[in-house]
Amino acid sequence: MDVAHVAIWVSDLESSKAFYEDGLGLEYAKDFVGSDGVTNYFVSGETNTFIQLKYDDGEEVEPSGIAHIAISVDDTDEVFERLASRDDCTVVQEPQDLSTVRNAFVADPDGYVLELEQRFE
Repeated sequence: MDVAHVAIWVSDLESSKAFYEDGLGLEYAKDFVGSDGVTNYFVSGETNTFIQLKYDDGEEVEPSGIAHIAISVDDTDEVFERLASRDDCTVVQEPQDLSTVRNAFVADPDGYVLELEQRFE
């Protein structure tokens, strides 16, 4: 058993695509428009685990019920610096060492908090 994806509502699909692809470095995986008219856009890293960006034109979106989404990275400091320099990113917690990880927390354009997690070998 494994996690297949996490779905989050986004208020601006183009801004979110730029944040997750250009800023975070995830890659486009697939997309479709459901019978309800909602656009579903998937991004992924090196595994078959996805973040599903759900967009409904004209609907207001507020993040809810998610504490954070953890993203495994090779270098927390490098990814943190790249994201922190963007206008659409909010720094929540600067990089720190905790037990077996170096992590940092940032928020995406809709306020979803991402943990950038680099595991120590």
